[in-house]
Parts: sequence; C-alpha cells; structure tokens
Amino acid sequence: MKENPNNMFNNKNNNDNKNNKDDFQWKKGTRSMLFWVILFLGILFFATVFPVGGKNPIEIDYSTFLKHMENGTIKKGEIVVKEGANDFIGYLEPPYREILPNGKEQSYDNFKTTLPPEYVTSEIITDWQNKGIVIEFKQLSTEWLEVLGNFLPWVLLLGFWVFLFRRMQGGGTGKNIFSFGKSRARMLMENETRVTFDDVAGCDEAKEELQEIIEFLKNPGKFTKLGGKIPKGALLLGPPGTGKTLLARAVAGEAGVPFFSMSGADFVEMFVGVGASRVRDLFEQGRKHAPCIIFIDEMDAVGRQRGAGLGGGHDEREQTLNALLVEMDGFDTAEGVIILAATNRPDVLDTALLRPGRFDRQIVVDRPDVRGREGILRVHTKKIPLAEDVDLFVIAKGTPGLAGAELANLVNESVLFAARNDQEKVTMEDFEMAKDKIMMGMERKSMIMSDEEKRSTAYHEAGHALISKLIPGADPVHKVTIIPRGRALGVTHYLPIDENHTYSRKYLETRLCALMGGRIAEKLVLSHYTTGASNDIERATEIARKMVTEWGMSTKMGPLAFGKKDEEIFLGREIATHRDYSEKTAQEIDAEIRKIIIDSEKKTEKLLTDNIDKLHALTEALLDREILDSEEIDLILEGKPLPNRTAGRRYATFKNSNGSVKKKTTRKAAPKKAAPKKKDPKPDKDAPEGDSDKKNDDKDKE
Repeated sequence: MKENPNNMFNNKNNNDNKNNKDDFQWKKGTRSMLFWVILFLGILFFATVFPVGGKNPIEIDYSTFLKHMENGTIKKGEIVVKEGANDFIGYLEPPYREILPNGKEQSYDNFKTTLPPEYVTSEIITDWQNKGIVIEFKQLSTEWLEVLGNFLPWVLLLGFWVFLFRRMQGGGTGKNIFSFGKSRARMLMENETRVTFDDVAGCDEAKEELQEIIEFLKNPGKFTKLGGKIPKGALLLGPPGTGKTLLARAVAGEAGVPFFSMSGADFVEMFVGVGASRVRDLFEQGRKHAPCIIFIDEMDAVGRQRGAGLGGGHDEREQTLNALLVEMDGFDTAEGVIILAATNRPDVLDTALLRPGRFDRQIVVDRPDVRGREGILRVHTKKIPLAEDVDLFVIAKGTPGLAGAELANLVNESVLFAARNDQEKVTMEDFEMAKDKIMMGMERKSMIMSDEEKRSTAYHEAGHALISKLIPGADPVHKVTIIPRGRALGVTHYLPIDENHTYSRKYLETRLCALMGGRIAEKLVLSHYTTGASNDIERATEIARKMVTEWGMSTKMGPLAFGKKDEEIFLGREIATHRDYSEKTAQEIDAEIRKIIIDSEKKTEKLLTDNIDKLHALTEALLDREILDSEEIDLILEGKPLPNRTAGRRYATFKNSNGSVKKKTTRKAAPKKAAPKKKDPKPDKDAPEGDSDKKNDDKDKE
C-alpha cells in the first residue's frame, strides 16, 4: 500500500519537532551541568590557593621527622588514620628554621608526613609519651569538614554575585547576564495544551477562520497544489473579555505544532535595543521549530502608530515595531511561521502592520448574541451540578451585551451563592442573584433613606416604567426596583425582545421619552426636580446630539455629519480637536438638540398627566414591595390585585423564541435581588444603549 505523501510530511514534521525539543532539552541540561562543574573547580582552586582558617602544615620527609624526634622539638602529634598509611601532623616548639638549597630561609611550627602503617605500634606510642609528646588520633572524614569549611565563604561570595547579576538582568528570569536580548516567549508543544475548540463558544466565524489556518499547517498539500500560500498572520480584534486569548490557546491545542506565546509588553524594557533584539530572537526560534505559531497578546503595546510622539528623539517602541515589520514580511521571510495577535485597540495600530502580507486576516471576535451566550454558558457549566429549574436559554436571554468573561464570572458567582447556602446544586435563583450582583452591585442594605427620598425615588422609577408601557415600540420593562444597589438609588431594567443592531428615529424618540419619564413624574407629583435625573439628562442629550450631528435625523440640519468622528487623541498627532463647521451652524445644532429634547419632554408630560392614577398605583406598589416585575406591572395597570408574596419572591417570566412562557420557582429562604441594569444599545457602534435608568446616590448629588 502506498503511503499518502501528506501523511509522510506530517509525520516528518512531528518527528522533527520532537527531535528538536529533545535536542533543545539535552543542550540545555549539558550547559547547566557544565556551568556547575566549572563553578566547583573554581571554588576548589581558590580554596586551595587561599586557604581560610590557618596555615597548611609543611610536608616533610621521613628522615626529617626522625630528626625532630631525636631533638625532642615535637610537643604534639595528630595521627590521621587511613587505608595503606597514616598521616602524622606534628607541632613544634620552638618553630624550626632551616636554610633551603636556594639560599632562602624556611620557618614552620607544624608539619605533615606519611608513616607506614606498621610503624605506629603501642611501643612507639609509649615512647612518644615518655618524651612528652601529646598524641591524638583522628579520622580521615574530618579533613572534608575542614575543606567544606574553607569552601563555604567562597560559595557564599559567588552566590551573592550571581544573585546580583540575575537581578540586574530583569528579575532573575534570564539564564546569564548577557540574555537581555533573548526572547521571553514561552514555547508550548502539542502535548502541553489542553484547550481545544470544544472549549470555545460564541464565536463560530472566528473558529472557522482559524480552523483553516490549522488545516493548512496539518495538510499544506491540499492548498499548495492549487498555488495557494499560507497566510502570514491573523489579527484577533474585539472588545475585552470576548475570548481572543482563549481562541489562541485553542489554536495551540488543535494545531499540533509548536506554539510560542508572548505579550506585547515583554518586548520593551529599560535597555535600548532590547525590544528589536527580542523580536529577532523570537523569529529565529520560530524558524528552528517551523512549522509553528507565534502568538503576541496585547499587540497594541508594541504595534502603535509610528510618528505619534513629540520631538525627534529615538523611540525604542518604534524600533521594536520596525524589527517586527521586517521579520513578518521582509527580505528574510520565515516560511511556515504564522503570527497570531490579539488586541482590543485596532484603531491605534500602525497601518503597515495591518496590510496583507503581514496580517492577512483580521478576525473580529465580537460580543456574542443570544445563541452564543447560551453556548458559552453550556461550556462553563459542564462540570457544575445544575438544578432542574435552570434554563440556560433564559439566562442567555436576560444577559444581553455580556461578553464571555462576564458570563464565566456570572456562572462562578452563582456557584458561590449556592455554596453559601450549603446547596448540592445550583438553582435558577442563584443565577438570578449572581446576575444582579454583577450588573448592578450588591444590595446596599445598610443605606438608610428618608421617607421623602424613598417616595421621590419610587415616583421617578414609576415614571420610567409607565412611559415604556404606554408608548408602542418601547423596550419591555423587565424589573423596577427602589432598592439601592451600587451607586443607584433605583433602577428600571429593560429587556428587549430582539437584539437590534440599527435603530430608527422613532425608537430613539421613544428612548428619549422613557429617559424623561422619571424627571417629569417628580415634577407633576412632587412639584420639584432632584439631582437624581442627572444621568437621564446626560444620556438624553447624548442621544439627541448624535441624532443631529452623526445620524442625519434632523430635518433642519439635513443628512450631514458635524465634527470629527475620530475621538482618539494621539499625543503629537492630534493635540487639539477642531470644528469643521461655522459658529452659526453650531448655534443651529444646539437649537435643534434642545428642540428634540423639549418635544420629548412635552410628549412625556402629556402621557403622564393623562395616566396620573396609574402613576400613583405603580408608586404605591413600589413603596410596598420594593421590586416589581413585568407581570406585576401589567396587573397594576389593568387594576387587578397583585399575588401574595408570602411564599417568597418569584422570578420575572421570559418568553422563548417559540413564544412559550417559562416561570421559575424560588427557594423560600433566599430573598430576591433587584433587577440588573444594562447599558443603552449603541446603534452603528455609537448609538447610546437604553436598558436602565438610575438615580444617583448622595455622593453623586454633591
């Protein structure tokens, strides 16, 4: 049977990678062993040449020893017992002086000689004692203790210098004092990563793009036979927490090739030229282990736009970027080396870095939709015991705008709530409580509000909720609460049925009316304004300004865009913004913004005036129960009695995609938390999101 040449290529690559890794480990161990051997020999040499702890005895011959015995100058003797011979160390008194053959004088007070084993007998020892010589026997092992005692000061001194050198080169992470320019990349082999694409959810398109790169590495013949070329790099773009780094780890687990991981901040340090040197070293390692993948996290740390600084001095970061550009697509291109990079700031990257040939693909990893959120929740709840009432689709439906990292935190918080109550399984109420805590903060139970302030907050939130119920096309109200959470005294939470990406002028006008509802309710009933509406006014002004200056929704100003759209200010590139319209146009823009908000305020005031009885009913129910869900609000507006809550607070209901309603049961012991608030949805990436309305606390009022 003839073997597939592609399989032969894969087997050869795997064997080469294994051999390269084994060679690398063997060389690393050899260098380490050689270093310690040289260090030990050096210590031994210095200890021998410069002894510590006294003079070494002079070695003399046997005849000189007999001469000292006859003269009676030996006062003390030490016999070191060992195999084959005995060493005799004698101490003289007075010191002996002699003239050497070269004419120099030698003086010593102790000596050392070797005696034959049959010489030391009991008669000899008795004779020595009669002559007044003190005899002492020692074992050979004591010599090694003296040697080690001599070595110890040198070992401590060398260890101190090694410690200083390692500290100087950056926290002791280098292998020697000349490793400043070495890459800090961490190499992972195919058997060292356990994250796969099965552990990633909510970004199917990004997984497909990366899967093709992995398939090219595993089976290049499928593409090269048609003349295709392997992509040089892929850039993962997206907001924080959407799973860009997790995708890279999954690529490492799926590719089956060496994977180098490094952060963009690891390139540049305090020494000039280190960043460029590390870039060159990183790609050199990549060529040795090709085919391989190099992943650079937080690419904006090293890939920012060049020429953005003031002055003409040398910029270390720009030098590092230039080295990176050359290595990615220069004269010496690296075949079989694919670059993966991740960033949440693609707007600040240099244009030369983004061109085809360097980053051929720009993969957007955006916030997941409802199906993506459900998949992410399933991944994070694989090993968690869930109760029967848990519906992950309901949780996904109630968490619009949350990224993967936030959903993982939500699951973890729900587990902590369940563990706090000594439960064996995580229930739906635990998820609801965790969602409220993450999106709004913990309940401020210790905060004491006066009756007047509590009543004002209730009318404010009731105004928001009532307007949303009265105007067709508004986002459905999910929950209303006057329990202080985080920095909010009260929250009205909306839950859109569908996730929209573009918004009409009618919808935005509806949002403006809902934002004005709280302020107008306070005016109609309490005859005063409070600082609690400051956030509502701010967001309403932002929506109205963008309607006029960016979205062309003003009939008077027409379909024109006013002002710079680039809000990122680069030092040295845009020190100050400028207006591209006249002062008269600016006055007309301000007048049009004011007109849009005033019209919304008048419409809101008329609706609340015509339904003042419903406003009072909602407020009284809020003061009584503190939390109202969508079903309870509908019952109040229809004039029907509310169900009894003696059995514990129940959940708000959610509608599934098929229109069925699922109601969740609750535990009696655990109190229900306030509803989460979420930010306003931004049409076309800039439109303000409208999900919650809050009142500022006393700190904000000041």
